[in-house]
Amino acid sequence: MKKTVLFFISIMVFCSCSNSEEVVAYEAVPLTVDWPSNFPEITYNLDNNPLTDAGFELGKKLFYEGRLSSNNAIACAFCHEQAFAFTHHGHNLSHGVNGGIGLRNAQPIQNLAYQTSFMWDGAATHLDLQPIIPITSDLEMGETLGNIVEKLSTDVYYQEQFTRAFDDGEINSENILKALSQFMLTMVSSNSKYDKYVRNEENTTLSSIEQDGLNTFEVKCASCHSSDLFTDQNFRNNGLPVNPQLDDKGRYEIGNNPDDLYTFRVPSLRNVEVSYPFMHDGRFATLEAVLDFYDSGITDNGNVDPLLLKADGSYGIDLSDYEKESIIAFLNTLTDHEFLEDERFSEY
Repeated sequence: MKKTVLFFISIMVFCSCSNSEEVVAYEAVPLTVDWPSNFPEITYNLDNNPLTDAGFELGKKLFYEGRLSSNNAIACAFCHEQAFAFTHHGHNLSHGVNGGIGLRNAQPIQNLAYQTSFMWDGAATHLDLQPIIPITSDLEMGETLGNIVEKLSTDVYYQEQFTRAFDDGEINSENILKALSQFMLTMVSSNSKYDKYVRNEENTTLSSIEQDGLNTFEVKCASCHSSDLFTDQNFRNNGLPVNPQLDDKGRYEIGNNPDDLYTFRVPSLRNVEVSYPFMHDGRFATLEAVLDFYDSGITDNGNVDPLLLKADGSYGIDLSDYEKESIIAFLNTLTDHEFLEDERFSEY
């Protein structure tokens, strides 16, 4: 009997050791993304950071990970909520650690694979580098990449996930940023009513007011909000009165080029129905307020974009009440409910 008990104990110990010493290996299972046919070519070079299932899952975990901040509570997702196109719903300016309030409105996270620069002022020219700005901002996440590496390195889960996601298996700043990029690159919003209409899918048609709005939009708005990305990705001064509390000079802060004074990146209008408030400082709560501004609220600050110059020498876009109503009806066709509710991007 004693020998039998010793035999079973030996088997249990062997099995326990075998399970605890299970080897975690790099899993290079490619992740396929259906890039929409009505979009231009992506600009992100996937050769330097191939999309994999493991990389995506790690990036998703990091996106919702509070330990990326100094107080271990403010994750990327804190300012980027999925239901609102990954914006900070209801907040004019981003919020952060220790009650800090940022200097600008949190932009949507969507279709980043197509962008050539990031942030309102284009301070980041590569998606892999963009998260460094909010992570290290004292007003947002207030952390350093070195501290993040230290925190994640003590976590068995992350030890295993980085091994699965990257060939070198290292928990380092490069792989953290690459994993975040892999998650964000897959966040493609391309299945709105408008998309199905232009791709002739599901017999989708626009109502008369939506079609009128599209026609007016193409004449009066598409110079800046161009292509099916609905942004030309340029930096423009749209004549907003300067907010004296912020005195945000926009892209001028990057290189002190006078031509960049008060210029900001032209935002995409996709999912604009749910991504309010609008403008870099979130000053407008509604699309009606935005269109009223373009119709009669532009201020000449000496550097307003020439596209907004009217024949009489003033600035603005003449819009009738019906044109405003129809443009908004059209803009609502850019809402991609599939994207806003896609469980792949949800925390749970």
